[in-house]
Amino acid sequence: MQSMELSLVIFTVLSQVAIGMTFMRALGTVSGPDEGDAKKEWQMVAGLMVVGMIASLFHLGHPEGAINAIAHLNKAWLSREVMFAGAFAGLAVLAAVLSGSEGKPVFAWGGVVLGLGLILSAGMTYAPPALPAVNNALPALFFLISAVMLGAGFASWFAGEARQPMLARVFTSAAVVGLVLYLAAPCIWLSGSTVMRMTAEAWLGSGFYWAHIGVLIVSLGVIWKTRTIPVWLPVLALAGELLGRAGFFADTIHTAANMGGLY
Repeated sequence: MQSMELSLVIFTVLSQVAIGMTFMRALGTVSGPDEGDAKKEWQMVAGLMVVGMIASLFHLGHPEGAINAIAHLNKAWLSREVMFAGAFAGLAVLAAVLSGSEGKPVFAWGGVVLGLGLILSAGMTYAPPALPAVNNALPALFFLISAVMLGAGFASWFAGEARQPMLARVFTSAAVVGLVLYLAAPCIWLSGSTVMRMTAEAWLGSGFYWAHIGVLIVSLGVIWKTRTIPVWLPVLALAGELLGRAGFFADTIHTAANMGGLY
């Protein structure tokens, strides 16, 4: 990709925070009663989606034509991404308006379905053949890990004491899986094609990549020491995911970079 694409960094990460919080709310519907405030949580979910979608408009040359992005639902993953993003945002706004403090399971589980659709379609959008290193399931996995980890982190702001240990376990599990995946991917690319090796070298030489890895390690250290999610930790994790996503867009090499060269 070789461009930081700040608007897409903000949109993808914030939307995944919102989706992850919805996952945690749905999980909470089957894990027993909780003292958290569902209405305030949905308000944050809706706010994140609105901010993220506004940011995404700056990626377009003609923002006023954004509605046209859904014109090719039958063949374009980008159109499906836009459709799922709009539907999820609409559900989040509706839930923020209609939910009481105890929440309504139908909103949570509807958000899970639409959120998974958004993660899958976004993963496919950013996995084109021209980016051989990520022309696979990796983008969707990266996005899902971000959603689960950040969702658990920010959901802890609204959950009661009874649900905090569960959220800490979810956060920890997602962070461990993410750390392993992010460390393994460049090592695997080093044994791949020319452009895959170029991507591995770009990632391993990137400040974005190592800052992201560092935040994951620090986050795991904090959880291990405190056995809970401190109120400031989700903000740190969010900063780490923003840096990692900037690296994803800036340091993943397009085949055009080796045009005319040997493969």
